[in-house]
Amino acid sequence: MTELPHTRTRMVHWLSTAVALAAVVGASALVQPTDASAQPTSTTAAPGPAPDPKKADFPVDCGSPSVPVEVVDKGSADFDGDGRQETVASVRCHSGTGSPPNALFVLASGARPGQAPRVVATMLRTKERMTVQDLRVSGRTVSAKLLGYSSPSVPSCCPDRQRKVKWEWKDGKFALSAAPVPGSPKSI
Repeated sequence: MTELPHTRTRMVHWLSTAVALAAVVGASALVQPTDASAQPTSTTAAPGPAPDPKKADFPVDCGSPSVPVEVVDKGSADFDGDGRQETVASVRCHSGTGSPPNALFVLASGARPGQAPRVVATMLRTKERMTVQDLRVSGRTVSAKLLGYSSPSVPSCCPDRQRKVKWEWKDGKFALSAAPVPGSPKSI
């Protein structure tokens, strides 16, 4: 049986994917919606439960208003130490087939009681074409495994790259760090 050219793995593929993945992950840590703020905007809100991601309006374009954004996974912690929980939500467009990419957001409670949760940080956008697995929130750290693609020709059903990452709350923002790519000779 002859192997297809795109299924053969070479070191150059791993290294180029690692560099591209590191650039995308690094950029996602820096890019946030213009109205995003990781600082609380209301000091009058009483402590309560973590924001419910099913009540949030996520900045995700699913191409049609009839295609809903679904919450795939979530976790909560008080990252900024203000006594109120924030929620990390992994979301994607609902699809009957395939593996639509995920986005990863941090939510805070609405500014006033009864208001929908608001997005205060963006960790990953759907346009980065990654899938989030093994989402964990512990203390002030969010960790996950990101699955991605070595090229646009790789089918969306079958990510061929993966990397473990974590975001730690430090000095008022999330700092991203990534583990070495599996099979790479050194960390990137």
